[in-house]
Amino acid sequence: MIKKIAVLGAGTMGHGIAETFAMHGYPVNLYETYEPLRNTVKEIIKNELAFLCENGMIKEKDIQDSMDRIQIFSELSEAVCDVDYVIEATPEKVELKQEIFDQLDKLCKPSAILASNTSSLALMDMIKYLPAERQKRVMVCHWYNPAHLMPIAELSFFGNMEEVTYKEVEELYQNSGKQTIKVLKDVPGLVANRIQQGVAREVFSLIEEGIASPKDIDKALKFGPAFRYATTGQLEVADMGGLDIWCTVGDNLLAVMDNRQEANPILRQRVEAGKLGMKSGEGFFSYPADKVEEEKNKFNKKLIIQLKASENYIDE
Repeated sequence: MIKKIAVLGAGTMGHGIAETFAMHGYPVNLYETYEPLRNTVKEIIKNELAFLCENGMIKEKDIQDSMDRIQIFSELSEAVCDVDYVIEATPEKVELKQEIFDQLDKLCKPSAILASNTSSLALMDMIKYLPAERQKRVMVCHWYNPAHLMPIAELSFFGNMEEVTYKEVEELYQNSGKQTIKVLKDVPGLVANRIQQGVAREVFSLIEEGIASPKDIDKALKFGPAFRYATTGQLEVADMGGLDIWCTVGDNLLAVMDNRQEANPILRQRVEAGKLGMKSGEGFFSYPADKVEEEKNKFNKKLIIQLKASENYIDE
């Protein structure tokens, strides 16, 4: 049974992962090499917990209880020596992941389960230098951002580990409020990101062709397909509408929709112009510096509303 956890990396994903486990009662060792972030991450987590409290997701007492369960480390050996589960949330470089897993193999107890938050790197590429016995206890556990709000977790079951090991991790995630997706094949993007990219490709194409404004395209998604997707999966939607209808519409539309194999030029143009979205103040929309925090809170509040509502329709 997994009782104690280590998270490697205290950035956007790592601190949210640590925060989630701590909220659900697990002691967490949070390892970070960058001193300025190491010195401020607990304040970041505390502010996020306070926001959850303000919006009725947790009680005030839960803030300090969660904070008390998180310990910050600058030495990897101290962070992982006695834990049952380690997840790394470091930059997406296969050589870096290989080095991390090599260190973890040497520093962790043999029974520890190791994981990566990656969604773009192949598991066997990351762990190919590990001993065969350790490879049986390594997996991908992919979170969505923001980790403490998005209820999905994609867990790999690629044939390298036993079912009992997978079940142990699945139980950890379900106990931490996550809806788990059992991914059976090691493909780039896993499941959710591939679905998301399929939608995004057509959205960017509609903008590129001037078919509607960015605002109206987002509105069409929010109050059209995504309105159903919030509660109903695509296959359920297809069954409800009739597979004969979906087959006919697919024949009529798919041939004239975007099928390019690379990022849309309008994305590349904006990136080259330094228009990266909220982080730079402008993307498809504008974000004045004095409004950024307000916009982030609005975004997170919408997720909280949806998270509360989802309790009414989650499949048992």
